[in-house]
Amino acid sequence: MAAPLFIENSILIAAPLSKVWEALTDAHYTKQYMFGCETVSDWTLGSSLIWRMEHEGQPFIPVTGYILKIDSPHHLTYSVFDPHSAMEDIPENYLHVSYDLTTAGENTLLKVRQGDYTTVANGEKRYQDAYNNGLGWSPILEQIKKILEA
Repeated sequence: MAAPLFIENSILIAAPLSKVWEALTDAHYTKQYMFGCETVSDWTLGSSLIWRMEHEGQPFIPVTGYILKIDSPHHLTYSVFDPHSAMEDIPENYLHVSYDLTTAGENTLLKVRQGDYTTVANGEKRYQDAYNNGLGWSPILEQIKKILEA
């Protein structure tokens, strides 16, 4: 059996915990850093999470998932599935994304973990695509930081 395969990144943001949480859960913010996608969810355990966007005026089939754990404003875990992939839309093909937020003085430490790629179809390829030459979530985290520290 292969060792678990996760992408993990973290960043220190000069903003209060509540503001970072808002950036993760408010469509106004997600649209600015997540490739134009806005989140649609009621942010309760078990509820759906939809990443909705338009490209050239046309709606894309949304990326979907479910809220698996939520402890506002400290922790969020959701599942995620890209319907544009050639994989079957079954729970076994959903990845999990976790955000952990902790106060660090006047700053917030945001940690992101995505995986386990060894448990999903085409896991190694999906991992390499998301790993992004070692960057993983770093470009997205940098964008969140830039938005919140502006």
